[in-house]
Amino acid sequence: MRRSATDNASAEVVVVHPLDVEDAAITAAMRAMASSTKGVTRGIEARGQFDALMESVLPRDDVTFQEDTLGGVPGLWVLPADRRSDEAILHLHAGWFNFGSARAFRHLVGHIAARAGARAFIPDYRLAPEHPFPAATDDVLACYKGLADKDVYRIALTGDSAGGNLALILASRVAGVEAVSNNATLVGVVVLSPVTDLTLSGASYETRAEADPFFTRAQVAELVNSYLKTADPKHPLASPLQARLSGMPPVRIHVGSDEVLLDDSLRYIERAFAAGVDARVDVWTGMPHGFAGGVGRLKAAARTLDAIGTFLAVRRQASA
Repeated sequence: MRRSATDNASAEVVVVHPLDVEDAAITAAMRAMASSTKGVTRGIEARGQFDALMESVLPRDDVTFQEDTLGGVPGLWVLPADRRSDEAILHLHAGWFNFGSARAFRHLVGHIAARAGARAFIPDYRLAPEHPFPAATDDVLACYKGLADKDVYRIALTGDSAGGNLALILASRVAGVEAVSNNATLVGVVVLSPVTDLTLSGASYETRAEADPFFTRAQVAELVNSYLKTADPKHPLASPLQARLSGMPPVRIHVGSDEVLLDDSLRYIERAFAAGVDARVDVWTGMPHGFAGGVGRLKAAARTLDAIGTFLAVRRQASA
């Protein structure tokens, strides 16, 4: 099933993918396993557990890794065997602003980098609650500037969940009045289940409350408050939904239909499209948050990663 955001739109901006039968069985088992911990809020002591979960993503044997620092921000290069030296992906990792690390996300990003045929850098941006807003946004901007100063002429942004939030905000800053480089071109943005509205006003916090196997509004509110502290959730550097969108490069979003964050993606794409951005969201029926990490098990994960790789390769060629 496909539908357009406006009746007269020539481009389809919302594409809904049906649920594969085999994927349905796998996600049902995932739901059963996650049911006892749904909505449980954990502090920073759970960072190791979160990283271990992301480390379990199926690794590739054609990708290597190298530590580095860009713009004063430490991180990890993900280096596929087939890559060009004058282009790169900047991937901003998930973790609700409180969790995650470059090392933990290296295998997921390896799948993106190998499919795109480009190296990727994952920064270890500062985490809340020790470093609340706007520390993470400052770090990723500094990292982008550092990358642009390294004779990289084409840059793409990717990110997942909170990293999707940071990627969309960074793209708005790069495309707007803060134009940060005359050398590098931001060619496109692809994000997975981004957090675009820190006011948590999306209807799917209610309509998908039962379907989401992991999160509740109360749990999310605690994590977001840990990040924002006293900052306004409507600040354009906090919520991409409030940021300036005109002039943005092409944007692609992939999200599961069974996420409380579903409306964060749909509303963002609606706004981006209205602002004249080449924007599209792919909704994967029956998929939970973080489903791309199920590559090797879920067909939807492989198809999503393939689509991301294809989009990034096309954007690279279009800007060459």
